[in-house]
This record gives sequence, C-alpha cells and structure tokens, in this order.
Amino acid sequence: MTPHSTTSRPKIGIILSTTRQARFADRPAKWVQDIAAARGDADYEIVDLRDYPLPFFEAVGSPRFVPNTNAVAIRFARKLEELDGYIFVTAEYNHTLPGVLSNALSYVFNEMEHKPAAFVGYGTVGASRAVEHLRMLVVELSMVPTRFAVHINMEPFKAMLMEGKDFGDYPYLAPTVTAMLDELSWYTRVLKDGREVAADEAVAA
Repeated sequence: MTPHSTTSRPKIGIILSTTRQARFADRPAKWVQDIAAARGDADYEIVDLRDYPLPFFEAVGSPRFVPNTNAVAIRFARKLEELDGYIFVTAEYNHTLPGVLSNALSYVFNEMEHKPAAFVGYGTVGASRAVEHLRMLVVELSMVPTRFAVHINMEPFKAMLMEGKDFGDYPYLAPTVTAMLDELSWYTRVLKDGREVAADEAVAA
C-alpha cells in the first residue's frame, strides 16, 4: 500500500441517471448512501446530472482526441475525476439506459479510467437490461464493472410510488446493497492503490 492510500479515504460518487421531474432515483440513491455511510470505508456523495445540464454531444470529436470546451462538461469531468469509484442509480428506458446518462458519459474519457463501477437499477426487471448496457459502456471507458448489483423490481418500485411503501418493507433488498458495496469497496481500494503506484512510477521515470 502506498503512503497516499493510508492517508486518504476513497471517494465514491452515486450518480443519478435521469433528470426527469417525477423521477424515482432520489429515493434509492439516498437509501444506498445511508447504508454506505454507516460502513465508514469511504466518503459517498450524490452526483446529480441535474447539476450538470449538458447539451447533446455535438463536439467535433471524442474527448479521447479533442479536449472539452463546454464549461459544464469540463466541470462534470473534473467532478468524476476526483472520485475513486461510482454507483450508477439507473432507470430503464426502452430496454436500455436513459439517454441523458449516455450523453453525459460521451463527454468523459480518462477521468474514470481504472476505477470501479457498481449499479442500482429500478423498474421493469429491476432495470437489468439498462445495467447490462451500462456494464459494456463503462468497459469502453476503461472502468471495472462489478458483478453484484441491486435490482429493485416492479413490485417494490410501484408500491413505493403508489402505496406509501418504503425500502424497509422489502428487507430482502438491503443484503443486495451490502454485497454490492463489499465488492465495490474491495475494487476501489485495489484500483486506487494501483493508480497511485503507477503515478509514482511515472514521476520517478
């Protein structure tokens, strides 16, 4: 373990995938954040795409080749760069991830490189298809997708929206968060150490 790793707590961003006015995302994001904060193994914060109103990606080239010039995109990329791992809280639109999230990730390239990504899906089939598409997308950004995910299926999703239910009414969901966070925590530590070693070696070279 490098000296950096022993003195700095990892920072995990909980990314909300939709900006819809009537979105459900805030509830699972806060639920996961509360469970995660009680662990004490990292600092967790919400990253809300509403705070980064990005236009449709129409740059002359990918940020892989052409630096961002949009001020919001630069601010968004810097926020992602300062984080050591990510939890995507996603709905499922037309069997895939929300367009606003896909668009936002078009503005980043190496800011998320060699960092882990975990997933919380809600809605039809627990947004499992959106999560699978996200896994492929984050691999292209050189991230490490985790195996364990949280899937909030239609029964609890609709009951929380329409019947006043809460996560405590579905106790089988909390253990899936624990499994996801256990795996994410391990990858976050290992990859953070690896990035720091590589940075030290680059300076020494």
